[in-house]
Amino acid sequence: MTNDISAKFQEHEVVPRVIDAAPAKELQVSYDSGVKAELGNVLTPTQVQNPPQVSWEAEADALYTLLLTDPDAPSRKEGKLEWHHWLVANIPGNKVSEGEVLSAYVGAGPPPNTGLHRYVFLLWKQPGKLSDAEHGHLTNTSPAKRDGFEARAFAKKHNLGQPIAGNFFQAEHDDYVPKLYKQLGF
Repeated sequence: MTNDISAKFQEHEVVPRVIDAAPAKELQVSYDSGVKAELGNVLTPTQVQNPPQVSWEAEADALYTLLLTDPDAPSRKEGKLEWHHWLVANIPGNKVSEGEVLSAYVGAGPPPNTGLHRYVFLLWKQPGKLSDAEHGHLTNTSPAKRDGFEARAFAKKHNLGQPIAGNFFQAEHDDYVPKLYKQLGF
């Protein structure tokens, strides 16, 4: 499985664009619409508008950080920014709902005519409790501090090392995106 993960992360240039090395394990990501992230499959913003169930083999006494980021803003061809969609820290074991939400979940929202965007889930095992006063706690109606995010810089700032698990899907603009933009005040 590790080889599949590594190959897919390199094929879709998640490595080296977002992280330096592919994680060893695959995160299980399932949406209430019935779809799953499957190492680069194509999903629609409509299918991924609600937060997914995310699971992994966790150590019961460990803390984890989960990130969902889009490295393709404004488009994959001109991708210069990461725009993060979800950030949860201090997750005990694999109980995401008990973690500290630094950025509430915002579904995929690629602008029209920008092609497929990659939506990358990364999971780090934390060396201890994480605190990030600069980041704050963003709601799902706030676009503040979401653009210009860098997974690498966040991991370095908090001594997270390389992610231990990951997954990703791709999506392009559909009829749900204008609703999402309205939610974000765009």
